[in-house]
Amino acid sequence: MEKHILNTPLKLSRLLTAGLLVTLPLLCTAETVATAKTAAAEAETATVAATPAASLVTPAAASPAAAPTQTATAIQPLANTTLPVVPFDLWDRIRDGFAMESLPDDRLVYRQIAWFAARPDYVERTVERSRRYLYFIVEEVQRRGMPMEIALLPIVESAFNPHALSRSQASGMWQFIPSTGRLFGLQQDWWYDGRKDVVAATYSALDYLQKLYDEFGSWELALAGYNCGEGKIRREIAYNTAHNRPTDYQSLNLPDETRNYVPKLMAAKAIVLEPERYGLTLAPIPDEPYFAAVTTRKKLDTKLAAQFAEMSTEEFLMLNPGFNRPVISLDFNREKTILVPAGVADRFVARLEDPNVKLLSWKTHHLRRGEPLDKVASQYGLSSEELKRINGIASNKKVAGGGTIIVPDKSGPSNGTLELDGKPESEFAPPAPPPHARHGRKASHKAKSGQPAGKAKKASPAKHPAKKPAAKKPQQSSQK
Repeated sequence: MEKHILNTPLKLSRLLTAGLLVTLPLLCTAETVATAKTAAAEAETATVAATPAASLVTPAAASPAAAPTQTATAIQPLANTTLPVVPFDLWDRIRDGFAMESLPDDRLVYRQIAWFAARPDYVERTVERSRRYLYFIVEEVQRRGMPMEIALLPIVESAFNPHALSRSQASGMWQFIPSTGRLFGLQQDWWYDGRKDVVAATYSALDYLQKLYDEFGSWELALAGYNCGEGKIRREIAYNTAHNRPTDYQSLNLPDETRNYVPKLMAAKAIVLEPERYGLTLAPIPDEPYFAAVTTRKKLDTKLAAQFAEMSTEEFLMLNPGFNRPVISLDFNREKTILVPAGVADRFVARLEDPNVKLLSWKTHHLRRGEPLDKVASQYGLSSEELKRINGIASNKKVAGGGTIIVPDKSGPSNGTLELDGKPESEFAPPAPPPHARHGRKASHKAKSGQPAGKAKKASPAKHPAKKPAAKKPQQSSQK
């Protein structure tokens, strides 16, 4: 950046000097020419010396009045031709950081390139989403000394969609399944899911990839382990070693998804290097922070936080997808990090600290057993469907009662609380079906078992203990 800022006035000064040296011999004596050369050289030296200080001024603050006071003939053209400082394109920085070698067999790479090239709208949407997160990811990848190809991995995982959820319950931009997310420190509860948190999940994903690289000694194998699980990679390496076979990425017996995983990343790399070659366009992304992080212990409405950040609620949740409820709250009064556009961070903090602003419009409500959800929803001016959605209760689920839900707080934050006293209702199993009715039961039903019709045993009430639904077993192809 400084190179561009320094070169422009320097070249202009040299042009002025050259013009002065050409015309002056026709008008002046040799002594006058010598004097002019000296003055021009001093002007050039003064211009170069003054330029670094000017480069520290933001474009909005720059003005002709702030320019160094040189001779009128030298300063006027420089003041008129000074260009505003424009950040470099982040794609250039990414290209400079690529370090992985091409795959020996690149037929799969070409196939993946063709897939992207046939979907320019998909690529455009992916790039548009990435502009929120890519600078942060690039900074962290570079800080850790990783190859810059890793910064493109969310293209393969989620197309940079932080709300993405796979069939195996892998969630977020980096697609962690619940168990691996917890293993790498990503909190998951009713209020918040760290797998979707832009900052936390990026740290955990890069930690995981570094761990895999340290074990396998190859970024291709590290990426394969990230996709299908390190256990699978260990077994395949052990098998190939026992049979005197190569143990590189392309020599292992891997699932189809994993076999195409690295080629898809290398295809994304090829497109970033030469998008025009494949008929694609990558919109420029400034090489500067998109968001700033604000840490607070306060609880506040998500909608209000979006207003403070001067964003729509939908856009705010693209920066803060980890918050599951219409309230930003964490148990045990822990600190939480809220991402806001870099340019509004100071105003966001000022609004958050304003004592006259009501931050909460929700409170918790403990459902008594048998209390109809329709009645509760009507009491707070909501439909039962909306109340279920807000509380993460499946629309077709019957409410057992005894759990806690959040409801609008019309009386103000002083009379409400957001502390969950017990489990949220969405985590309760559905109520057990009622026992079979014993009245009006036909005796002939029991008579079929060989007992006399009049001697049938009394049917005891059916017992259906409420069981938690079994967790889905994650597929082998998604072990993040």
